[in-house]
Amino acid sequence: MTQQLSTTVEQEKGKSLADSVCPNCGHKGLSPFYEVRNVPVHSCLMMDSPEKAIDFPSGDVVLGFCDHCGFITNIEFDRKWSAYAPNYEDQQSFSPTFNKFALDLANRLIEKYDLRNKSIVEIGCSKGDFLLLLCELGNNSGVGIDPSVVPGRVKSEAANRVTFIQDYYGEQHAEYVGDFICCRHTLEHIQPTAEFISTVRRSIGDRHVPVFFEIPDNTRVLRDLAFEDIYYEHCSYFTPGSLARLFRACGFEVTDVYRDYGDQYLFIEALPVANSSDKVHPLEETLEQMAEDVKYFTSNINNKLESWKNYLEKMQTENKKVVVWGSGSKCVAFLTTLDTIDKIQYVVDINPHRHGKFIPGVGKEIMPPEFLKEYQPDKVIVMNSIYCPEIQKMLDEMGVTTEVVPL
Repeated sequence: MTQQLSTTVEQEKGKSLADSVCPNCGHKGLSPFYEVRNVPVHSCLMMDSPEKAIDFPSGDVVLGFCDHCGFITNIEFDRKWSAYAPNYEDQQSFSPTFNKFALDLANRLIEKYDLRNKSIVEIGCSKGDFLLLLCELGNNSGVGIDPSVVPGRVKSEAANRVTFIQDYYGEQHAEYVGDFICCRHTLEHIQPTAEFISTVRRSIGDRHVPVFFEIPDNTRVLRDLAFEDIYYEHCSYFTPGSLARLFRACGFEVTDVYRDYGDQYLFIEALPVANSSDKVHPLEETLEQMAEDVKYFTSNINNKLESWKNYLEKMQTENKKVVVWGSGSKCVAFLTTLDTIDKIQYVVDINPHRHGKFIPGVGKEIMPPEFLKEYQPDKVIVMNSIYCPEIQKMLDEMGVTTEVVPL
């Protein structure tokens, strides 16, 4: 697996790239600036054997920048690989850190929008954790739509008030609107973004239904050179400006845009309006600022990649035992982008539904944290630094003395 910057694009692909249409604003012509070849088309589909994991289908990531709206998308994305299913394992609610964040967010939304005895629709509800939490705390009822949902996975006293639909959201679900629509960490998996948000807007009609969306913040990815957050499933990359412009273009007034969770996540709240809104939120960056962030990423990403490659090679030369904590998409991007799968022997994760499974494209078996009591690694590379205190506490409790290295 190789990684390189797209300073030039192969001649035979030049025309198709120049003809690429931005799925966010319809502008023709996207500027490619970063590519990673031969990466697994899914990071969170759990494989039963290392052979199946290694033979998992691969695709290419070629990020293109739209200088008209600031949106970034994977030009090479093929939606035929969007095969989300019950074995797509992205549940984060096994982490106390994440659960506290989710609880605080749910309480805040309930207070702000008076979500009590209301009907809530969640698009892309994953295994249903957050929707059930909203329904528990506010005595609400709900509908969750997601092809990977597993009804009954999450135990909740609100379960009898929530209906789960194992499907991709589309026009066929326009009847499900309720009093509040939320969508968390789904929009980045959808390439026809304007089409998707327009579908949500049409479903609301002339009703006064607030919407809440949560996605990764691409400003941080660009400025922190966070290559581990660039992978095939994430075909759409938003900043505050590109996200707000999309919602305004699709018939919403943006009421709030903000960041949370260590500034990793970007949030937007909006209301449907009859006429287009030109209200710009203070957090929105200009197109010139966005172009500068892309230029910074392009100029500096290779140095960061080389630094990590050298670090892993040094650890291997010194016979250090290095493990990765966190087996999700960041881990897959970390190992495949660096092309250093052989330098990491084990990956651990707290999600019990991942244990004993194998990582697509990587082939490593996912081990429970307790494995480290016997293995006693020299280094633990943590894929998301926000979990470092939680992980250090677990290591201390298990009697594992090691250096925790945040990515």
